[in-house]
Amino acid sequence: MAGQQDRAALISETRRRFETDYLPDKADKYDSRDVERLQQDDNWVENYLIWRHDVMDDTLKMIDESFQWRKEYMVNDLSESVLPKWLFENGALYLHGYDKEGHKLFWFRVKFHTKDPKLQFEKKKFVAFWLEHYARRENGKPLTVVFDMAETGVSHIDLDFIRFIISCFKVYYPNYLSKIVIFEMPWLMNAAFKIVKGWLGPDAISMLKFTNKNEVQEYISAEYLPAYMGGTDTFKYSYPPLVDDDFQTPLCENGPITSEDETESKEEIEADSKEAGESSEEQILNSKKVCSIEQISKPEESDKTDSRTKNAKKALTIFKGPLLHISPAEELFFGTKETGEKKCLIVLTNVTKNVVAFKVRTTAPDKYRVKPSNSSCEPGTSIDIVVSLHGGFAASLQDRFLIMAAEMDQSSGAGVPELANFWKEVPRNKVMEHRLRCHVVESSKPSTLTLKENSFNIPTKTNEDLHLQLTQLLQINRRLQEQIDHCIWFQQLTVVLALLLVAIAVFCFYLLYTQRC
Repeated sequence: MAGQQDRAALISETRRRFETDYLPDKADKYDSRDVERLQQDDNWVENYLIWRHDVMDDTLKMIDESFQWRKEYMVNDLSESVLPKWLFENGALYLHGYDKEGHKLFWFRVKFHTKDPKLQFEKKKFVAFWLEHYARRENGKPLTVVFDMAETGVSHIDLDFIRFIISCFKVYYPNYLSKIVIFEMPWLMNAAFKIVKGWLGPDAISMLKFTNKNEVQEYISAEYLPAYMGGTDTFKYSYPPLVDDDFQTPLCENGPITSEDETESKEEIEADSKEAGESSEEQILNSKKVCSIEQISKPEESDKTDSRTKNAKKALTIFKGPLLHISPAEELFFGTKETGEKKCLIVLTNVTKNVVAFKVRTTAPDKYRVKPSNSSCEPGTSIDIVVSLHGGFAASLQDRFLIMAAEMDQSSGAGVPELANFWKEVPRNKVMEHRLRCHVVESSKPSTLTLKENSFNIPTKTNEDLHLQLTQLLQINRRLQEQIDHCIWFQQLTVVLALLLVAIAVFCFYLLYTQRC
Protein backbone atom coordinates (compact mmCIF):
# COMPACT_ATOMS: atom_id res chain seq x y z
CA MET A 1 0.00 0.00 0.00
CA ALA A 2 2.83 2.35 0.93
CA GLY A 3 4.57 1.51 -2.35
CA GLN A 4 1.45 2.42 -4.34
CA GLN A 5 1.19 5.72 -2.50
CA ASP A 6 4.85 6.46 -3.24
CA ARG A 7 4.34 5.75 -6.95
CA ALA A 8 1.22 7.94 -7.03
CA ALA A 9 3.15 10.76 -5.34
CA LEU A 10 6.02 10.40 -7.85
CA ILE A 11 3.61 10.49 -10.79
CA SER A 12 1.91 13.57 -9.34
CA GLU A 13 5.26 15.30 -8.80
CA THR A 14 6.29 14.51 -12.40
CA ARG A 15 3.14 16.18 -13.69
CA ARG A 16 3.61 19.19 -11.43
CA ARG A 17 7.25 19.66 -12.47
CA PHE A 18 6.38 19.36 -16.16
CA GLU A 19 3.67 22.01 -15.80
CA THR A 20 5.96 24.45 -14.00
CA ASP A 21 9.37 23.79 -15.65
CA TYR A 22 8.50 23.00 -19.28
CA LEU A 23 4.94 23.84 -20.24
CA PRO A 24 5.06 27.66 -19.87
CA ASP A 25 7.97 28.07 -22.32
CA LYS A 26 7.23 25.24 -24.75
CA ALA A 27 3.45 24.96 -24.95
CA ASP A 28 3.54 25.77 -28.68
CA LYS A 29 5.97 22.88 -29.29
CA TYR A 30 3.61 20.28 -27.83
CA ASP A 31 0.34 18.80 -29.04
CA SER A 32 -2.34 19.80 -26.52
CA ARG A 33 -3.74 16.25 -26.71
CA ASP A 34 -0.45 14.85 -25.41
CA VAL A 35 -0.40 17.34 -22.54
CA GLU A 36 -3.96 16.37 -21.64
CA ARG A 37 -3.13 12.68 -21.82
CA LEU A 38 -0.12 13.17 -19.55
CA GLN A 39 -2.47 14.56 -16.90
CA GLN A 40 -4.90 11.66 -17.17
CA ASP A 41 -2.91 8.54 -18.06
CA ASP A 42 -0.94 7.23 -15.06
CA ASN A 43 0.50 4.33 -17.06
CA TRP A 44 2.07 6.72 -19.57
CA VAL A 45 3.83 8.72 -16.86
CA GLU A 46 4.82 5.48 -15.13
CA ASN A 47 6.51 4.18 -18.29
CA TYR A 48 8.63 7.31 -18.59
CA LEU A 49 9.65 7.01 -14.94
CA ILE A 50 10.53 3.32 -15.23
CA TRP A 51 12.61 3.87 -18.36
CA ARG A 52 14.57 6.61 -16.62
CA HIS A 53 14.93 4.69 -13.33
CA ASP A 54 12.70 7.18 -11.47
CA VAL A 55 15.24 10.00 -11.94
CA MET A 56 12.97 13.03 -12.15
CA ASP A 57 15.17 15.35 -14.28
CA ASP A 58 15.92 12.62 -16.82
CA THR A 59 12.24 11.69 -17.00
CA LEU A 60 11.19 15.29 -17.67
CA LYS A 61 13.81 15.69 -20.41
CA MET A 62 12.54 12.50 -22.02
CA ILE A 63 8.92 13.69 -21.90
CA ASP A 64 9.97 17.02 -23.41
CA GLU A 65 11.89 15.40 -26.29
CA SER A 66 9.13 12.86 -26.87
CA PHE A 67 6.37 15.48 -26.98
CA GLN A 68 8.27 17.66 -29.45
CA TRP A 69 8.85 14.65 -31.70
CA ARG A 70 5.18 13.64 -31.49
CA LYS A 71 4.11 17.08 -32.71
CA GLU A 72 6.73 17.16 -35.48
CA TYR A 73 5.51 13.81 -36.81
CA MET A 74 1.84 14.60 -36.07
CA VAL A 75 1.57 11.25 -34.33
CA ASN A 76 -1.94 11.82 -33.00
CA ASP A 77 -3.23 12.37 -36.54
CA LEU A 78 -1.48 9.47 -38.26
CA SER A 79 -3.89 7.07 -39.93
CA GLU A 80 -4.15 4.82 -42.96
CA SER A 81 -5.74 7.65 -44.97
CA VAL A 82 -2.88 10.15 -44.49
CA LEU A 83 -0.02 7.77 -45.33
CA PRO A 84 0.89 6.62 -48.86
CA LYS A 85 -0.75 3.32 -49.75
CA TRP A 86 2.48 1.83 -51.08
CA LEU A 87 3.96 1.87 -47.56
CA PHE A 88 1.27 -0.56 -46.41
CA GLU A 89 1.51 -2.68 -49.56
CA ASN A 90 5.29 -2.96 -49.35
CA GLY A 91 5.24 -5.36 -46.38
CA ALA A 92 8.48 -4.14 -44.79
CA LEU A 93 6.84 -3.29 -41.44
CA TYR A 94 3.91 -4.94 -39.69
CA LEU A 95 2.69 -6.49 -36.43
CA HIS A 96 2.12 -10.23 -36.37
CA GLY A 97 2.40 -13.05 -33.82
CA TYR A 98 3.96 -13.31 -30.36
CA ASP A 99 7.24 -14.41 -28.83
CA LYS A 100 7.50 -17.11 -26.18
CA GLU A 101 6.91 -14.56 -23.40
CA GLY A 102 3.64 -13.41 -24.99
CA HIS A 103 5.04 -10.14 -26.38
CA LYS A 104 3.75 -8.90 -29.73
CA LEU A 105 6.18 -9.15 -32.66
CA PHE A 106 7.01 -6.03 -34.69
CA TRP A 107 8.55 -7.25 -37.95
CA PHE A 108 11.03 -5.30 -40.05
CA ARG A 109 11.59 -7.25 -43.29
CA VAL A 110 14.83 -5.57 -44.29
CA LYS A 111 14.94 -7.04 -47.81
CA PHE A 112 11.83 -5.00 -48.70
CA HIS A 113 13.44 -1.74 -47.54
CA THR A 114 15.46 0.41 -49.91
CA LYS A 115 17.43 3.44 -48.85
CA ASP A 116 15.97 6.60 -50.41
CA PRO A 117 16.52 9.99 -48.70
CA LYS A 118 13.49 11.45 -50.50
CA LEU A 119 11.13 8.91 -48.91
CA GLN A 120 12.83 8.68 -45.51
CA PHE A 121 10.46 11.01 -43.64
CA GLU A 122 7.37 9.17 -44.90
CA LYS A 123 8.89 5.82 -43.87
CA LYS A 124 9.65 7.16 -40.40
CA LYS A 125 6.07 8.36 -40.06
CA PHE A 126 5.01 4.85 -41.04
CA VAL A 127 7.03 3.43 -38.14
CA ALA A 128 5.40 6.00 -35.84
CA PHE A 129 1.97 4.98 -37.15
CA TRP A 130 2.50 1.31 -36.26
CA LEU A 131 3.96 2.03 -32.82
CA GLU A 132 1.18 4.48 -31.94
CA HIS A 133 -1.41 2.02 -33.29
CA TYR A 134 0.00 -0.64 -30.96
CA ALA A 135 0.52 1.68 -27.97
CA ARG A 136 -3.06 2.95 -28.04
CA ARG A 137 -4.39 -0.58 -28.33
CA GLU A 138 -2.21 -2.39 -25.78
CA ASN A 139 -1.59 0.49 -23.33
CA GLY A 140 2.02 -0.10 -22.37
CA LYS A 141 2.54 -3.82 -23.00
CA PRO A 142 6.09 -4.48 -24.32
CA LEU A 143 6.74 -5.80 -27.81
CA THR A 144 9.62 -7.60 -29.50
CA VAL A 145 11.27 -6.17 -32.63
CA VAL A 146 12.35 -8.71 -35.26
CA PHE A 147 14.97 -7.51 -37.76
CA ASP A 148 14.57 -10.14 -40.46
CA MET A 149 17.77 -9.78 -42.49
CA ALA A 150 17.39 -12.91 -44.59
CA GLU A 151 18.31 -12.39 -48.26
CA THR A 152 19.64 -8.90 -47.62
CA GLY A 153 22.67 -7.13 -48.99
CA VAL A 154 24.48 -3.84 -48.54
CA SER A 155 21.86 -2.00 -50.62
CA HIS A 156 19.17 -2.85 -48.08
CA ILE A 157 21.07 -1.63 -45.02
CA ASP A 158 19.96 1.80 -43.83
CA LEU A 159 21.64 2.72 -40.57
CA ASP A 160 19.76 6.02 -40.31
CA PHE A 161 16.44 4.18 -40.47
CA ILE A 162 17.60 1.55 -37.96
CA ARG A 163 18.75 4.33 -35.65
CA PHE A 164 15.32 5.95 -35.90
CA ILE A 165 13.56 2.71 -34.91
CA ILE A 166 15.87 2.33 -31.91
CA SER A 167 15.30 5.97 -30.92
CA CYS A 168 11.56 5.37 -30.96
CA PHE A 169 11.97 2.86 -28.16
CA LYS A 170 14.71 4.73 -26.30
CA VAL A 171 12.90 8.06 -26.19
CA TYR A 172 9.46 8.19 -27.77
CA TYR A 173 7.86 4.91 -26.59
CA PRO A 174 9.46 4.25 -23.19
CA ASN A 175 9.37 0.79 -21.60
CA TYR A 176 7.81 -0.75 -24.72
CA LEU A 177 10.85 -2.74 -25.87
CA SER A 178 11.17 -6.34 -24.72
CA LYS A 179 14.02 -7.44 -26.98
CA ILE A 180 15.42 -7.10 -30.51
CA VAL A 181 15.74 -10.40 -32.37
CA ILE A 182 18.12 -10.12 -35.34
CA PHE A 183 17.76 -12.98 -37.80
CA GLU A 184 20.64 -14.00 -40.08
CA MET A 185 22.62 -10.78 -39.99
CA PRO A 186 25.11 -10.71 -42.90
CA TRP A 187 28.71 -10.92 -41.72
CA LEU A 188 29.40 -7.66 -43.56
CA MET A 189 27.14 -5.95 -41.02
CA ASN A 190 29.19 -6.90 -37.93
CA ALA A 191 30.96 -3.55 -37.87
CA ALA A 192 27.72 -1.64 -38.45
CA PHE A 193 25.97 -3.31 -35.52
CA LYS A 194 28.80 -2.34 -33.21
CA ILE A 195 27.58 1.20 -33.91
CA VAL A 196 23.99 0.10 -33.23
CA LYS A 197 25.05 -1.23 -29.82
CA GLY A 198 26.41 2.21 -29.04
CA TRP A 199 23.03 3.76 -29.89
CA LEU A 200 21.22 1.33 -27.61
CA GLY A 201 23.32 2.16 -24.57
CA PRO A 202 24.54 -0.24 -21.86
CA ASP A 203 21.09 -0.90 -20.39
CA ALA A 204 19.64 -2.11 -23.67
CA ILE A 205 22.55 -4.08 -25.18
CA SER A 206 21.33 -7.21 -23.40
CA MET A 207 18.11 -6.91 -25.41
CA LEU A 208 19.95 -7.71 -28.67
CA LYS A 209 19.53 -11.37 -29.68
CA PHE A 210 21.51 -12.48 -32.75
CA THR A 211 19.99 -15.63 -34.20
CA ASN A 212 19.93 -17.94 -37.18
CA LYS A 213 17.53 -20.68 -38.25
CA ASN A 214 18.73 -23.01 -35.49
CA GLU A 215 18.54 -20.45 -32.68
CA VAL A 216 15.55 -18.23 -33.36
CA GLN A 217 13.14 -20.68 -31.71
CA GLU A 218 14.78 -19.92 -28.37
CA TYR A 219 12.73 -16.70 -28.46
CA ILE A 220 9.85 -17.32 -30.90
CA SER A 221 7.93 -20.57 -31.20
CA ALA A 222 7.57 -22.27 -34.59
CA GLU A 223 3.87 -21.38 -34.89
CA TYR A 224 4.80 -17.70 -35.38
CA LEU A 225 7.84 -18.24 -37.61
CA PRO A 226 7.68 -18.56 -41.43
CA ALA A 227 9.02 -21.69 -43.12
CA TYR A 228 12.34 -20.09 -44.14
CA MET A 229 13.02 -19.50 -40.43
CA GLY A 230 12.25 -23.11 -39.60
CA GLY A 231 8.68 -22.41 -38.48
CA THR A 232 5.19 -23.52 -39.44
CA ASP A 233 3.41 -20.16 -39.79
CA THR A 234 1.58 -19.91 -43.12
CA PHE A 235 0.86 -16.19 -42.68
CA LYS A 236 1.55 -14.04 -45.72
CA TYR A 237 1.37 -10.28 -45.39
CA SER A 238 -1.11 -8.53 -47.63
CA TYR A 239 -2.90 -5.18 -47.70
CA PRO A 240 -5.72 -4.21 -47.49
CA PRO A 241 -7.01 -4.73 -44.85
CA LEU A 242 -4.61 -3.65 -42.12
CA VAL A 243 -3.14 -6.65 -40.32
CA ASP A 244 -5.04 -6.73 -37.02
CA ASP A 245 -3.51 -9.19 -34.59
CA ASP A 246 -4.61 -12.17 -36.69
CA PHE A 247 -7.89 -12.44 -34.77
CA GLN A 248 -10.27 -14.97 -36.26
CA THR A 249 -13.74 -16.19 -35.50
CA PRO A 250 -13.64 -19.11 -33.02
CA LEU A 251 -15.12 -22.48 -33.89
CA CYS A 252 -18.82 -23.22 -33.25
CA GLU A 253 -19.82 -19.57 -33.32
CA ASN A 254 -23.31 -19.33 -31.79
CA GLY A 255 -23.65 -23.08 -32.28
CA PRO A 256 -25.59 -25.32 -29.95
CA ILE A 257 -23.93 -26.46 -26.74
CA THR A 258 -22.98 -30.06 -27.53
CA SER A 259 -23.25 -31.17 -23.92
CA GLU A 260 -24.41 -29.90 -20.56
CA ASP A 261 -20.81 -29.43 -19.56
CA GLU A 262 -20.62 -25.80 -20.62
CA THR A 263 -23.81 -24.87 -18.79
CA GLU A 264 -22.59 -26.63 -15.67
CA SER A 265 -19.22 -24.93 -15.86
CA LYS A 266 -20.90 -21.54 -16.10
CA GLU A 267 -22.97 -22.27 -12.97
CA GLU A 268 -19.86 -23.54 -11.16
CA ILE A 269 -17.90 -20.40 -12.02
CA GLU A 270 -20.68 -18.16 -10.75
CA ALA A 271 -21.02 -20.20 -7.55
CA ASP A 272 -17.26 -20.15 -7.01
CA SER A 273 -17.09 -16.37 -7.29
CA LYS A 274 -19.70 -16.07 -4.54
CA GLU A 275 -18.09 -18.64 -2.24
CA ALA A 276 -14.58 -17.21 -2.62
CA GLY A 277 -15.44 -14.37 -0.22
CA GLU A 278 -17.09 -16.60 2.42
CA SER A 279 -14.09 -18.61 3.59
CA SER A 280 -13.36 -18.69 7.34
CA GLU A 281 -11.14 -20.53 9.82
CA GLU A 282 -13.92 -23.04 10.61
CA GLN A 283 -14.50 -24.00 6.97
CA ILE A 284 -12.35 -26.29 4.87
CA LEU A 285 -13.35 -25.79 1.29
CA ASN A 286 -12.23 -27.55 -1.84
CA SER A 287 -10.10 -25.60 -4.33
CA LYS A 288 -12.29 -23.20 -6.26
CA LYS A 289 -11.68 -21.03 -9.29
CA VAL A 290 -12.87 -17.62 -10.42
CA CYS A 291 -12.01 -17.46 -14.12
CA SER A 292 -9.89 -20.56 -13.45
CA ILE A 293 -7.90 -19.02 -10.57
CA GLU A 294 -7.61 -21.33 -7.57
CA GLN A 295 -9.00 -19.94 -4.32
CA ILE A 296 -7.74 -21.93 -1.28
CA SER A 297 -9.71 -21.07 1.84
CA LYS A 298 -7.58 -22.59 4.59
CA PRO A 299 -5.81 -19.87 6.60
CA GLU A 300 -2.87 -22.20 7.34
CA GLU A 301 -2.20 -22.42 3.58
CA SER A 302 -2.00 -18.66 3.11
CA ASP A 303 1.68 -18.78 2.16
CA LYS A 304 0.83 -20.97 -0.81
CA THR A 305 -2.09 -18.86 -1.94
CA ASP A 306 -0.58 -15.37 -2.01
CA SER A 307 0.00 -15.49 -5.74
CA ARG A 308 -3.48 -16.88 -6.39
CA THR A 309 -5.07 -14.17 -4.28
CA LYS A 310 -3.31 -11.54 -6.36
CA ASN A 311 -4.47 -13.28 -9.51
CA ALA A 312 -8.04 -13.37 -8.22
CA LYS A 313 -8.02 -9.63 -7.58
CA LYS A 314 -6.60 -9.05 -11.03
CA ALA A 315 -9.22 -11.27 -12.66
CA LEU A 316 -12.06 -9.48 -10.89
CA THR A 317 -11.00 -6.08 -12.25
CA ILE A 318 -13.28 -4.39 -14.77
CA PHE A 319 -12.40 -2.60 -17.99
CA LYS A 320 -14.79 0.34 -18.25
CA GLY A 321 -15.34 1.05 -21.93
CA PRO A 322 -17.73 3.59 -23.44
CA LEU A 323 -20.18 0.86 -24.52
CA LEU A 324 -19.40 -2.17 -22.41
CA HIS A 325 -17.83 -2.91 -19.06
CA ILE A 326 -15.75 -6.07 -19.42
CA SER A 327 -14.64 -8.41 -16.66
CA PRO A 328 -11.91 -9.58 -16.37
CA ALA A 329 -10.13 -6.46 -17.54
CA GLU A 330 -6.90 -7.91 -18.91
CA GLU A 331 -6.37 -11.66 -18.55
CA LEU A 332 -8.24 -14.94 -18.83
CA PHE A 333 -6.85 -17.49 -16.39
CA PHE A 334 -6.57 -21.08 -17.58
CA GLY A 335 -4.97 -24.04 -15.84
CA THR A 336 -2.33 -26.38 -17.22
CA LYS A 337 -3.13 -29.88 -18.47
CA GLU A 338 -2.36 -31.10 -14.95
CA THR A 339 -4.90 -28.86 -13.23
CA GLY A 340 -7.57 -29.65 -15.82
CA GLU A 341 -9.14 -26.17 -15.71
CA LYS A 342 -10.22 -25.37 -19.25
CA LYS A 343 -13.03 -22.83 -18.92
CA CYS A 344 -13.30 -19.13 -18.20
CA LEU A 345 -16.10 -16.62 -17.95
CA ILE A 346 -16.21 -13.16 -19.55
CA VAL A 347 -18.95 -10.83 -18.30
CA LEU A 348 -20.13 -7.98 -20.56
CA THR A 349 -22.33 -5.19 -19.17
CA ASN A 350 -24.10 -2.74 -21.48
CA VAL A 351 -23.72 0.78 -20.04
CA THR A 352 -25.53 2.57 -22.88
CA LYS A 353 -29.20 3.29 -23.57
CA ASN A 354 -29.16 1.29 -26.80
CA VAL A 355 -28.68 -2.33 -27.78
CA VAL A 356 -24.98 -3.13 -28.20
CA ALA A 357 -23.87 -5.78 -30.68
CA PHE A 358 -20.68 -7.65 -29.85
CA LYS A 359 -18.52 -10.41 -31.23
CA VAL A 360 -15.50 -12.27 -29.91
CA ARG A 361 -12.50 -13.26 -32.01
CA THR A 362 -9.29 -15.07 -31.11
CA THR A 363 -5.78 -15.63 -32.44
CA ALA A 364 -6.19 -19.41 -31.88
CA PRO A 365 -9.59 -20.35 -33.35
CA ASP A 366 -8.82 -24.09 -33.39
CA LYS A 367 -8.22 -24.14 -29.63
CA TYR A 368 -11.26 -22.41 -28.21
CA ARG A 369 -15.04 -22.62 -28.16
CA VAL A 370 -16.82 -19.34 -27.36
CA LYS A 371 -20.51 -19.25 -26.42
CA PRO A 372 -21.91 -16.87 -27.54
CA SER A 373 -19.33 -15.36 -29.89
CA ASN A 374 -21.66 -13.09 -31.88
CA SER A 375 -24.73 -11.63 -30.22
CA SER A 376 -26.17 -8.47 -28.64
CA CYS A 377 -26.73 -7.08 -25.17
CA GLU A 378 -29.79 -5.10 -24.07
CA PRO A 379 -29.37 -1.71 -22.33
CA GLY A 380 -28.38 -2.01 -18.67
CA THR A 381 -28.07 -5.79 -18.76
CA SER A 382 -25.13 -8.20 -18.52
CA ILE A 383 -24.32 -11.23 -20.58
CA ASP A 384 -21.95 -14.11 -19.74
CA ILE A 385 -19.59 -15.56 -22.32
CA VAL A 386 -18.12 -19.00 -21.67
CA VAL A 387 -14.67 -19.57 -23.18
CA SER A 388 -13.55 -23.21 -23.15
CA LEU A 389 -10.50 -25.04 -24.45
CA HIS A 390 -11.28 -27.67 -27.05
CA GLY A 391 -10.04 -31.25 -26.95
CA GLY A 392 -6.50 -31.73 -25.72
CA PHE A 393 -5.35 -28.17 -26.39
CA ALA A 394 -3.69 -26.11 -23.67
CA ALA A 395 -3.78 -22.33 -23.30
CA SER A 396 -0.58 -20.38 -23.99
CA LEU A 397 0.64 -16.88 -23.27
CA GLN A 398 0.55 -16.08 -26.99
CA ASP A 399 -3.23 -16.55 -27.25
CA ARG A 400 -5.34 -13.39 -27.44
CA PHE A 401 -9.04 -12.53 -27.55
CA LEU A 402 -10.60 -9.49 -29.20
CA ILE A 403 -14.00 -8.19 -28.08
CA MET A 404 -15.65 -5.86 -30.62
CA ALA A 405 -18.77 -3.85 -29.77
CA ALA A 406 -20.93 -1.24 -31.46
CA GLU A 407 -24.27 0.44 -30.74
CA MET A 408 -27.26 -0.64 -32.82
CA ASP A 409 -30.23 1.46 -33.84
CA GLN A 410 -33.50 0.74 -32.07
CA SER A 411 -35.04 -0.36 -35.37
CA SER A 412 -32.32 -2.94 -36.04
CA GLY A 413 -33.09 -6.55 -35.25
CA ALA A 414 -30.83 -8.78 -33.18
CA GLY A 415 -31.09 -11.98 -35.19
CA VAL A 416 -28.20 -13.69 -36.98
CA PRO A 417 -28.93 -12.09 -40.41
CA GLU A 418 -29.37 -8.64 -38.90
CA LEU A 419 -26.10 -8.92 -36.95
CA ALA A 420 -24.24 -10.09 -40.05
CA ASN A 421 -25.48 -7.10 -42.05
CA PHE A 422 -24.81 -4.75 -39.13
CA TRP A 423 -21.13 -5.74 -38.91
CA LYS A 424 -20.71 -5.30 -42.65
CA GLU A 425 -22.05 -1.75 -42.57
CA VAL A 426 -20.90 -0.32 -39.22
CA PRO A 427 -18.09 2.28 -39.61
CA ARG A 428 -14.74 1.30 -38.15
CA ASN A 429 -14.58 4.40 -35.95
CA LYS A 430 -17.86 3.39 -34.27
CA VAL A 431 -16.50 0.03 -33.07
CA MET A 432 -15.14 -0.33 -29.54
CA GLU A 433 -12.34 -2.90 -29.26
CA HIS A 434 -10.80 -4.50 -26.20
CA ARG A 435 -8.18 -7.24 -26.03
CA LEU A 436 -7.65 -9.94 -23.44
CA ARG A 437 -4.59 -12.11 -23.10
CA CYS A 438 -4.29 -15.59 -21.59
CA HIS A 439 -2.58 -16.43 -18.32
CA VAL A 440 -1.69 -20.01 -17.46
CA VAL A 441 -1.98 -20.94 -13.77
CA GLU A 442 0.69 -23.47 -12.93
CA SER A 443 0.03 -26.73 -11.13
CA SER A 444 0.34 -26.70 -7.33
CA LYS A 445 1.61 -30.24 -6.66
CA PRO A 446 3.21 -30.79 -3.22
CA SER A 447 6.98 -30.46 -3.32
CA THR A 448 7.49 -33.94 -1.84
CA LEU A 449 5.55 -35.51 -4.71
CA THR A 450 7.51 -33.50 -7.23
CA LEU A 451 10.78 -34.67 -5.71
CA LYS A 452 9.70 -38.30 -5.83
CA GLU A 453 8.66 -38.01 -9.44
CA ASN A 454 11.86 -36.24 -10.38
CA SER A 455 13.94 -38.93 -8.70
CA PHE A 456 12.84 -41.42 -11.34
CA ASN A 457 13.68 -39.07 -14.20
CA ILE A 458 17.18 -37.96 -13.23
CA PRO A 459 19.02 -40.16 -15.78
CA THR A 460 16.66 -39.09 -18.57
CA LYS A 461 17.04 -35.39 -17.76
CA THR A 462 20.82 -35.78 -17.53
CA ASN A 463 20.91 -37.35 -20.98
CA GLU A 464 18.71 -34.56 -22.34
CA ASP A 465 21.02 -31.93 -20.85
CA LEU A 466 24.06 -33.62 -22.37
CA HIS A 467 22.31 -33.80 -25.73
CA LEU A 468 21.39 -30.10 -25.52
CA GLN A 469 24.96 -29.15 -24.64
CA LEU A 470 26.31 -31.28 -27.49
CA THR A 471 23.86 -29.63 -29.92
CA GLN A 472 24.95 -26.17 -28.76
CA LEU A 473 28.62 -27.13 -29.16
CA LEU A 474 27.93 -28.37 -32.67
CA GLN A 475 26.19 -25.10 -33.51
CA ILE A 476 29.13 -23.10 -32.16
CA ASN A 477 31.50 -25.30 -34.11
CA ARG A 478 29.47 -24.73 -37.28
CA ARG A 479 29.54 -20.95 -36.80
CA LEU A 480 33.30 -21.06 -36.21
CA GLN A 481 33.71 -23.12 -39.37
CA GLU A 482 31.71 -20.52 -41.31
CA GLN A 483 33.92 -17.75 -39.97
CA ILE A 484 37.04 -19.74 -40.89
CA ASP A 485 35.67 -20.25 -44.40
CA HIS A 486 35.11 -16.50 -44.70
CA CYS A 487 38.66 -15.84 -43.51
CA ILE A 488 40.08 -18.35 -45.99
CA TRP A 489 38.05 -16.73 -48.76
CA PHE A 490 39.40 -13.30 -47.84
CA GLN A 491 42.90 -14.70 -47.66
CA GLN A 492 42.59 -16.24 -51.12
CA LEU A 493 41.16 -13.01 -52.49
CA THR A 494 44.04 -11.04 -50.94
CA VAL A 495 46.60 -13.41 -52.47
CA VAL A 496 44.96 -13.09 -55.91
CA LEU A 497 44.93 -9.29 -55.66
CA ALA A 498 48.56 -9.26 -54.51
CA LEU A 499 49.60 -11.47 -57.43
CA LEU A 500 47.65 -9.23 -59.78
CA LEU A 501 49.44 -6.15 -58.42
CA VAL A 502 52.79 -7.88 -58.78
CA ALA A 503 51.95 -8.82 -62.36
CA ILE A 504 50.92 -5.24 -63.13
CA ALA A 505 54.13 -3.92 -61.56
CA VAL A 506 56.28 -6.37 -63.56
CA PHE A 507 54.46 -5.43 -66.73
CA CYS A 508 55.02 -1.71 -66.04
CA PHE A 509 58.74 -2.29 -65.45
CA TYR A 510 58.90 -4.31 -68.66
CA LEU A 511 57.28 -1.47 -70.62
CA LEU A 512 59.71 1.05 -69.16
CA TYR A 513 62.65 -1.21 -69.95
CA THR A 514 61.56 -1.78 -73.56
CA GLN A 515 61.01 1.97 -74.12
CA ARG A 516 64.51 2.78 -72.89
CA CYS A 517 66.00 0.15 -75.11
